[in-house]
Amino acid sequence: MASNTLHIKGLPVSPGIVIGRVLVVDDDLRRVSRRQIPEGGIPAELARLEEASKASIAEIRIVYEQAERQMGSEAAKIFLFHIGMLSDPAFTGQVRAMVEQERVTADYAVSHVLAALADRFRATGDSVFSTKVNDIEDLGERMLKHLVGARASRIAEADEGTIVLARDLTPSQTALFDRTRILGFATDLGGQTSHTAIIAKALDIPAVVGCKTLLKHAKDGIRVILDGDKGAVILDPDDGQVAEYTRYIEQARMFRVSADEIASLEPITTDGHHITVLGNIELPEEVTKVLRQGGEGIGLYRTEYLYLTGMTEPTEGDHYRAYARCVELSGGRELVIRTMDLGADKYTQAQEEIPERNPFLGCRSIRYCLKNTAMFRKQLRAILRASADGPIKIMFPLVTTLSELRQAKFLVREVMEDLAEEGIAFDAGIKMGMMVEVPAAAIQAEAFAREADFFSIGTNDLVQYTLAVDRTNERVASLYTPAHPAVIRLIRDVSRTARRHNVPLSCCGESAADLEFAMLLIGLGVRTLSASAGALPNLKRFIRSVSVDQCERVARQALALDSDDQVARLLRDRARTFVPQAFDGRSVD
Repeated sequence: MASNTLHIKGLPVSPGIVIGRVLVVDDDLRRVSRRQIPEGGIPAELARLEEASKASIAEIRIVYEQAERQMGSEAAKIFLFHIGMLSDPAFTGQVRAMVEQERVTADYAVSHVLAALADRFRATGDSVFSTKVNDIEDLGERMLKHLVGARASRIAEADEGTIVLARDLTPSQTALFDRTRILGFATDLGGQTSHTAIIAKALDIPAVVGCKTLLKHAKDGIRVILDGDKGAVILDPDDGQVAEYTRYIEQARMFRVSADEIASLEPITTDGHHITVLGNIELPEEVTKVLRQGGEGIGLYRTEYLYLTGMTEPTEGDHYRAYARCVELSGGRELVIRTMDLGADKYTQAQEEIPERNPFLGCRSIRYCLKNTAMFRKQLRAILRASADGPIKIMFPLVTTLSELRQAKFLVREVMEDLAEEGIAFDAGIKMGMMVEVPAAAIQAEAFAREADFFSIGTNDLVQYTLAVDRTNERVASLYTPAHPAVIRLIRDVSRTARRHNVPLSCCGESAADLEFAMLLIGLGVRTLSASAGALPNLKRFIRSVSVDQCERVARQALALDSDDQVARLLRDRARTFVPQAFDGRSVD
């Protein structure tokens, strides 16, 4: 390894590996000098402010229309949030008051108000607030462009084969990338639910965020490897590393068959067992991508993104249009809609006057819904209305007690009665299931099996809560592993219970996309796997290359081991023995 080579870890938000040259973008809200204006100049300054606001809103509408064409209406709603903020009296009132009372220029007032707001959000340390910072910076750049003139955009001057490294990127910058020249991007700031991350995923741009120290070390023009699969950036790699990653890219390309071919292949094991392969989505337009990649339906629609892409709480109409669009694009295939999994780092803390000290163990997911029944009923009404258009299943997240499941089902029945009285059509026989993602639910699966129409194992939270490890905390991230014997035994017990009670069982966590762990899941009795669209071709090819008998033998061996290292080694060795062409040679770590 070259002495100046540097590995930096971040959060993977959009998959893909690319090799290119660095373009550093260090945009911040511009430091605008404080300049006084005479009292008689205040009306003219307010007029400048009004014109800049109108021009910015007109520009954003154009960006919105382009984004809507490229990535669908839900992801594009991010830009409606921008329009709403520029029209919000809370913002415009502060800026106008500063111009009038302190007699400063409009550009200084805009810069000062937005920079202060961004600093407050950033200082909270809460990703609910910090994900809004790049929206604020987007607006600041746009307004200042109209107030003091545009500066040349470094991104617009990018050469072919460029990988953008930045402190942060705004949603507008990301949406307007020239994909013929820009291969991917990485940022020091940002989280997995930031608007920029959502857009990157919708546009299939390899991306890593939350790298923290990129700009401290990056220089224009140096070579860089960006690994959007594992969340890594390698600055100034040596020739050996470039050759190694070029080989990974080629192996991945060789293993993927065309979308048309994979869509026509049945996910049947070598001994004749059908394994259902579904897709996980955040936005309705992703249904098309899932089906194109060979998915047989949608196993998890994360509806909380309706709350994360807009400025205000979505209306019943917003919910209904999103779900009806999913039904339309699914074309009668399976569609599992998870009710809003809000809380922890998503949305709810922003609504509280005093945020919770430990939101991951607080009022989140189904708990939050049952305490905010007006909001919950709004979503349930929309889901039930959409169920008249095609098959839908309702799934409740983070259920820990029977009373929670019963309350949720009771609310669904109440909403059904309301719709019936109003003469609104719905599927009266709609299936209602639950996520199994906490140890309490797994251990009490026998009781839940008598109440739920189906189970879906959410490995992300199941691992986190079983091992008491925050997977986003880099200090303990190495302890987060689905290969832990305790996790495997919980999954085995849930699978046995589901089979005994004839309750359909799936796995929709990130581990379902890991070929080695998918082999173990099949061996433990799971016959439905749901993963992101990009993972489906490899998953289907892997399924077609192994037998259930092989998977069951591996599962029995894994259950006899007493450490996660032993289990991980077993899975790695067996999977590479069974299907060596499915792996790019990289470590599972």
